Amino acid sequence: MILEQDGYSYKFDSLKCQECEGNCCIGESGYIWISNNEIEELAKFKNTTVEDIVSNDLIKIGYRFSIKEIKLSDDNYACKYFDLTKKQCSIYDVRPTQCRTFPFWDYFKNKINEVKKECPAIID
Repeated sequence: MILEQDGYSYKFDSLKCQECEGNCCIGESGYIWISNNEIEELAKFKNTTVEDIVSNDLIKIGYRFSIKEIKLSDDNYACKYFDLTKKQCSIYDVRPTQCRTFPFWDYFKNKINEVKKECPAIID
């Protein structure tokens, strides 16, 4: 399915995600923001408590939470919920908004070459 969004000069072919090895979930360290409501949905999905998710899977940055990362090598990290064997998100149905809206982030709006390097599903 080809997705597009107003204000962006590129499109996204969601079927190409099957060919990718999780480039959007692996790479330089960064924040994977998750809201309080998303934490509650994640806890239900994982059949655990919000407290368990917060203490084991998240880090607090100021007043916000970010999903922990796993260090793979120097300057190469993966989201804690990225299944490295299957090369897919293990919480896909309840993934945070930040993940759901990729690659239509304001950061990439005028950086098509950068998003194309990261995501093979970008069509210009």
